[in-house]
Amino acid sequence: MVRAGTAVVAALRDDIDRLLAAEPDVRADAWDSVHQMRVATRRLRSVLRSYRTLFEATPIAEMQQELKWLAGLLGVARDAEVRAERFTALLAAHAPQDEFARLAAKSTAPKAAGNGYAPSTTEYVRTELVDAERERYRNAHAEILAALDHHRYHTLRHRLSAWRTDPPLDPEQSKQPAAEVFERILRRDRKRLRRLVYAEPTVSPAERVDLLHDIRKAAKRLRYSCEAATDVLGSAAKDLGTEAKHLQTVLGDHRDAVDSRIAILARAAEAHDTGVDATIYELLADAEEIAAGEALAKYPAAAAFVSG
Repeated sequence: MVRAGTAVVAALRDDIDRLLAAEPDVRADAWDSVHQMRVATRRLRSVLRSYRTLFEATPIAEMQQELKWLAGLLGVARDAEVRAERFTALLAAHAPQDEFARLAAKSTAPKAAGNGYAPSTTEYVRTELVDAERERYRNAHAEILAALDHHRYHTLRHRLSAWRTDPPLDPEQSKQPAAEVFERILRRDRKRLRRLVYAEPTVSPAERVDLLHDIRKAAKRLRYSCEAATDVLGSAAKDLGTEAKHLQTVLGDHRDAVDSRIAILARAAEAHDTGVDATIYELLADAEEIAAGEALAKYPAAAAFVSG
């Protein structure tokens, strides 16, 4: 019989290794490195939350707080990175092509002073959207580097390294059969998700976006708890985790489009106040509204598994 403590330590070790392995790439600002470290941090925090009954309460609460701090730092940079990529794709797809070509040509041409070049509306929008987010990313990444050199992160890393083999397990709970404990945890996480999904048709339109975000977070929690249980429960946990991941992805696409549209409209209002033509902003905002609707159309089918 595999004991719950033994099984959860193995799952925890994998998550800790993912987090610690991402640090060198984040320091080097390698592509997608911030995203990978953020996912590893949030995944570890989620697993500790779902499997909390197997651990001593106080050290887990302290670790949760430190992981929340780290995820928050990484999140500022990652959100800016996502918006920059999304705005770039939107401009390429929806800005007037002659304007976009002109912008591309100008970006590769020598920057001679007094050459009579007048910035296009597309270039202005690109600066306000894409370049601004890239600057936010650079500033946030600098803050991450400072945090990684701080004693708070060093303490966290040292503690996580120790937890790879010796986390603060509850001596009684960890002796239980792993299959029984893990099945109970997955049922609980699935039930939490089901309650939120069932509540969604009852809320007002104003409340719906936030509730869908909560559903996404609950789906992500279920996904991670399933992935931590796969070695113990096999295909049942794997298949449920796949369903939860799909729901998380659908609602993530919806949330990204909603947040992007809000940011674009805010910039449009600022542009209007300064006398800049806001037509392109409005076009991009309309495109994101369509994207949000397309993602949301997939939601009922993606959420259907929670009733099973």
